[in-house]
Parts: sequence; structure tokens; C-alpha cells
Amino acid sequence: MKLVKTEDGSFTIFSEVAGEHYHTVSGAIEEAFEKHVNALGIENGMHILDFCFGLGYNSIAACKDHTKLQIFGLESDINIIEAMKDIEIPEILKTEFAPFRNIAESLDVTDNNSNRIQILLGDALQTIDELPDGIFDRVFFDPFSPKKQPKMWSEIIFQKIYNKMKKGAKLSTYSCAGQVRKNMISAGFKVMDGPVVGRRSPATIGVTL
Repeated sequence: MKLVKTEDGSFTIFSEVAGEHYHTVSGAIEEAFEKHVNALGIENGMHILDFCFGLGYNSIAACKDHTKLQIFGLESDINIIEAMKDIEIPEILKTEFAPFRNIAESLDVTDNNSNRIQILLGDALQTIDELPDGIFDRVFFDPFSPKKQPKMWSEIIFQKIYNKMKKGAKLSTYSCAGQVRKNMISAGFKVMDGPVVGRRSPATIGVTL
């Protein structure tokens, strides 16, 4: 893993295995807030699924100014979670990040605002089956690209995620690829454009019906 500083001053990691960065180089934490947290509208007490937890930026950004969030992160690579211990965090998220720095040790941490993050370690295609149906208000869907991880973007996985969500719940993802949106629609989602951040094309928002 190679540490890379992005344009907003936050760091991402380049995965030698996937051949991709974990976040956009235009701004890793900006992406977390604008493509996911702000785009979906987080409210206190929500249940959130962070599909491909990585360095935890999406989940921890959700904790900012919120209380009693129940977040489940799916992640296969313990090394990326362990990297949270030493990574430099910009001021905007430093306070919120601090309680979760050592989450690799227990995979279950609650901060002073009663926001709890639990990580299920393993292949997300399988660990998602361990979660109850119909409980999630919001989903951050953030795997590597469809080109690199096509199985993560299949109709089957979107159907699994849909089943874990409440009616009227929302999912965010950075991809707007035609096949991705087609698979989301086939799984039952209503699909719409998300924000444009760091590139010309929009992100994608999916809503359960």
C-alpha cells in the first residue's frame, strides 16, 4: 500500500493489488462528505451500511455533528483498517476520527456521542448475509471500480443490499456507469444523479421503493 496525499490535504492509499486509489485524488475527505454524507442526508440514530469501509472516511464523516448512529462497515483487508492508526487527518475530521483510530484492535468502537461503528471483516459478498434484513436507512457503496471488481457491482449484490434497507432508504456510490445503474434498477432501486465532485460525471443515488 502506498500513501498518497489528495488535493484537499487528506490522504488516500494506492492499492497495488487493485491498481487503484481508495479515494479520488481530488480530495478523499471531500468525497466522503459530498458524494456520500451530504448527498444522502444523515440524521441522528440512523442505521448505516458502509460497503467497503477502507480508511473509514465515509463512516466517520457521517459521525460529524450526529449522535447515536449505528454503522456497520464491511471490509476484507485488515491492513487498510490498521493504516488508520497512523494516517494524518485534516482538521475538519480530526476530532471525529480520533476515537476510531484503533478500531482494527476490536472492530467495534463507540465514540462520546454514542455513534457506534462495527466492522465485519471478510468478503463483503458473504458478510452482508450476516446482517438483518430491512434495517438500514443509508448505504455508502464504495468498492473499487466495476472494471477492477465486477462482482461487487452485479445485480445480485445490489439485490442483497436492497433487502437490507428500509423502504425509502438511500444508497450513494461514485459510479454512474450505465451497467451499474441498470443493475441497480433491476434490483429495485429508483436511480438518480448524485453530485458532481472531482470529475465531470455525476455520482449515483439509489432509493428503495
